[in-house]
Amino acid sequence: MQVTGMLYGSQMLRFVGFPTTEVLGPGASEEEISALIARAGSVFIKPVFKGGVGKKGKAGLIGRASDLQTALREKERLYFVEHRVGKTLAKANGVTFEAAVPAEHEVYFSITDSTHFRAPTMMLTHHGGVDIEELDKNMVASVPFDPLTGMKAFVVANALSALDAPTPLISPLVQHLPKLWELYHDFGMTTLELNPIRLREDEAGRLTPVACDFKCGFDRDDPRWQRLKLPAHLFAQDYSDFEQEINQLRTYQGQSDVYVINPAGTILAPTFGGGANSLVTQMLGDDAIISSDFGGNPPYAKMKEVASICFKHWLGQANVLFIIGGKSNNTDIFETFRAIADALREHFSRRGPTPLYVVIGRGGPNLVRGMGAMRDTMDALGLPYRIFGFDSDMSEVIAYARHADAWMKEGGRDEVAARLGIASRRAA
Repeated sequence: MQVTGMLYGSQMLRFVGFPTTEVLGPGASEEEISALIARAGSVFIKPVFKGGVGKKGKAGLIGRASDLQTALREKERLYFVEHRVGKTLAKANGVTFEAAVPAEHEVYFSITDSTHFRAPTMMLTHHGGVDIEELDKNMVASVPFDPLTGMKAFVVANALSALDAPTPLISPLVQHLPKLWELYHDFGMTTLELNPIRLREDEAGRLTPVACDFKCGFDRDDPRWQRLKLPAHLFAQDYSDFEQEINQLRTYQGQSDVYVINPAGTILAPTFGGGANSLVTQMLGDDAIISSDFGGNPPYAKMKEVASICFKHWLGQANVLFIIGGKSNNTDIFETFRAIADALREHFSRRGPTPLYVVIGRGGPNLVRGMGAMRDTMDALGLPYRIFGFDSDMSEVIAYARHADAWMKEGGRDEVAARLGIASRRAA
């Protein structure tokens, strides 16, 4: 769950009183745009994408205008623009008009959960407005801090002093940046980034930090983000029908994160646990249809619905149903396996059998009962299968699933189909 840009970023920043540039949304009238240009001198026109889609500025997807006619031309150019980053293609749906903020100094700021420090970590530099990765390490302060006490003013002050930041910058940043910890901590964020923050000078010569771009990510299992009252469509990216159906089940604390890796893949791998998902995704490569994490001890009803959706969309093309996860501490293996088995039995009943090799590797509470439920279902459906226990090496189990997929491609699928009587029934 990510939010980028100032359209909603400015709304969130107002919760904590952090100054932002003036922003108009896609529905702004010509009079409003003209008035904003008159106040600010010029405006930036930026396409509105859902989620994070890479560097828009380097792709030429940010316009600037100092008159209404130019602003409207840029609006027409960018309103439905497409942006490709790697294999991801995003399409804009609207633009924002953001007031230009003249400034001599630009600042980069972020808070994120650092796996290196095992603590929330502030990154700060007064060389903002650039890719943070391009700067020398001695130009960027990376400071972990205690989440119990929060990001206090002295954390910011010490970081700026260590960077030898210009003296006029220190006081306004020390005054305003700690407000961002409140936004990050109180609303379930996992990352918060402002780049750039421009230091605007008032008539008396005092500097005020003004946020000019915004990015944040939320923990979907932390309900505090709902207090921001953000529209639901903001997190409904351009998913496939399958991903839309699965992600609608995210109301429960158990996870159902899923992403289609290869729509033409041949191994359907419902995976339990983030570590298992990383290894499975890496080792299966393009043979995997989906990347998933269905862990978190989901109840029977949810797991059955998740499995039913997976089978409806992908079982017809899959050679291998690969149910894999690490040794669980709290997930009831019997409940999840019983749900998957029942969903598979109902799928065969409604849509007819399909040639399939089932490979299972799992550990955790009620494992034997769960494996028994799967075994009985496979025997009843006439499917070949192989079950690995908690003491099996996961990489070897994944390798076995790949060998099973290769066997199915080399003629095994026809053998299984003949065993199921599918060919004779189709011929009839």
